[in-house]
Amino acid sequence: MEKKLKSVIRDVPDFPKKGIIFKDLTPIFKDKKLFKSLIDYLYKRYKNKKPDAIVAIESRGFIIGAPLAYKLGVPFIPARKPGKLPRETYKVTYSLEYGEDALEIHKDALKQDDKVLIIDDLLATGGTANAVASLVEMANAKVMEIAFIVELDFLKGREKLKGRKVFSIVHY
Repeated sequence: MEKKLKSVIRDVPDFPKKGIIFKDLTPIFKDKKLFKSLIDYLYKRYKNKKPDAIVAIESRGFIIGAPLAYKLGVPFIPARKPGKLPRETYKVTYSLEYGEDALEIHKDALKQDDKVLIIDDLLATGGTANAVASLVEMANAKVMEIAFIVELDFLKGREKLKGRKVFSIVHY
């Protein structure tokens, strides 16, 4: 799977700012056979692990999380930017390279001791995934694993997620 995915992921230089090489995963989603293969691959990995819910990180995590939740027959829980969810939420603020950001989930989204699979498209520095893991734990649920399509190993995001199970298909 890694080889297939790497063959279509594009490098976009100087996006979103000069000096950054952005990994564009949209060709995966455009290729209906490859996208289906990706979801099937993740389904095979998680069907016997039996997560109780999938928490997907805004916004590209939604692209993977929703079809995977459907296929596994489990709830899909969006982790969103502040002000996007209409009911009472848990909120975590976390540091970025330049400033802060925050994410929220509904307080009634998870049940105590739910085994939760967190999913996103790419692991960079780990701050966002770590924040979402904190949200899951605020709900008294358990992080089963955090999964990504791509991991940028040189940014050492896995270190911020120490003590948590992390899975990535593609490594750069």
